[in-house]
Amino acid sequence: MTSEPRIPTAIDQVAERWVDTLVDLSPVLATYIGRNEANGRLDDVSPEGHEHAVSAARAALAELEALEPIDAVDEVTKTDLSAELRLQSELHDAQWHLRDLNVIASAAQDFRQAFDLMPTSTADDWSVVSERLAAVPAALKGYMQTLREGIRHGVVPARRQVREVATQIARYSADDGFFTAFVAGAAPEEGQLPASLARDLADHANAARVAYDALGAFLTGELAPVAGEEDAVGRDLYTLNSRRFLGATIDLDETYEWGREELARMISEQEAIADEILPGATVEEAVAHLEADPARKLHGTEALQQWMQQTSDRAIAELGASHFDIPEQIRELECMIAPTQEGGIYYTGPTDDFSRPGRMWWSVPAGVTEFDTWRELTTVYHEGVPGHHLQIAQATYNRAELNTWRRVLAGTSGHAEGWALYAERLMQQLGYLDDPADRLGMLDGQRMRALRVVLDIGVHLKKPTLDGDGIWDHDYALEQMRRNVNMPDEFRQFEVNRYLGWPGQAPSYKVGQRIWEQVRDAVREQQGESFNFKDFHKRALDLGGVGLDTLRSALIR
Repeated sequence: MTSEPRIPTAIDQVAERWVDTLVDLSPVLATYIGRNEANGRLDDVSPEGHEHAVSAARAALAELEALEPIDAVDEVTKTDLSAELRLQSELHDAQWHLRDLNVIASAAQDFRQAFDLMPTSTADDWSVVSERLAAVPAALKGYMQTLREGIRHGVVPARRQVREVATQIARYSADDGFFTAFVAGAAPEEGQLPASLARDLADHANAARVAYDALGAFLTGELAPVAGEEDAVGRDLYTLNSRRFLGATIDLDETYEWGREELARMISEQEAIADEILPGATVEEAVAHLEADPARKLHGTEALQQWMQQTSDRAIAELGASHFDIPEQIRELECMIAPTQEGGIYYTGPTDDFSRPGRMWWSVPAGVTEFDTWRELTTVYHEGVPGHHLQIAQATYNRAELNTWRRVLAGTSGHAEGWALYAERLMQQLGYLDDPADRLGMLDGQRMRALRVVLDIGVHLKKPTLDGDGIWDHDYALEQMRRNVNMPDEFRQFEVNRYLGWPGQAPSYKVGQRIWEQVRDAVREQQGESFNFKDFHKRALDLGGVGLDTLRSALIR
């Protein structure tokens, strides 16, 4: 990082104004990045709200295109922000918002998750929570208006997504669901809530439950009967979403064939390690052997959380002393059990001022009570250090050089998740996965990510199955998950539904890793003997979040 703060340019100022615009347009996003002034509101996802958002994006793009970069930092900002704004307009023109319903990242989940990161330390904090709870009915009404607009235009999500989201909603609004439990636990760190505020919280939480029930009834009664029979979105929509999640344009057919080769390579590597663990054993037999080992098992979410935290703390301390420059501000990472039971593990970055640290969240499905350390060790490195936390928090820290958009909002899944998979392999190279069981666990995840490239492109582009006897669909995808992925079946079923409803996101992990490695190898070839891994990583991470095409152009000169 530079020792003196960079003087903001006209392009920086456009980027800063775009962050302010996003805070106004998306209070949910604002909460995520710690801009708490919008915490009492929710996003307007009505048809009018979407029109307002795309108009703002087009105005920002016109302003940006009229400016010339004055340095390399400007070049990256203009290139990447322009690409994002254009893509937002293209997705709107393709009417993606009219069918935007899925099991993990649509308004149905976003509005509930908006409460997870809100401050709750004081009575004033809970008063803002009450305001946001009161905003839920109008926000969900606007969402239903957009989905009804989709019905009128014949632009609808797949029936499977509608059905699964309705099931999620029933859990949110149940008598013992999220909203009831959330306000039941309302208490400031000091003192008690005023009686009037406690009543408001209860009333607004109940109104939110009623609003979610209305959304559920709409999904099952109006949308499901006319929803799409097929899970596939087709090549045109898939191409747009692939660019959205990678920040890069790829050859989908070539990537599909590469994914098949990568899957075969992961299987071969796993088979060799299985033989190390238990001579002559298959991968399945080695997994069964490890799962029977009580020394490698955790019981209950409390034990899981404690193990996650201890593992993360140790990695930060050791890597910060040897292989990475880790500023003091980002040495805190909180490991959390998520308040939901949807499945999935995810990371939320620190606020811009580090008043809220980065957090690793584990959403444990109902009924899952045992966890294998050999399987999950690499997950902690993926989500923490040197994975997401190092990458995202490092960009947040680099305020001397980067504008706010570059530090806390820019980037894609391919950049972030590709780096995290790259980091997993790096930990193997650094000796943190010398235990064959831990390497098998890492490869278990890498094998799943390779399968996802093939599965996701296969289903959405209707590719022939791996054996050539049919066409990829949900049932074949779930069969391949069960054949290739060692995890509880609840996870596998959720993951398949996630891929089918969120096209292009799942491959971004492994494809992102591929592009990160391609960029590193190209830089190493350019620099020859002067190439240094630590310097390369610092230079790359100091860019902040960017699309992968931008990463390539910024690092390869």
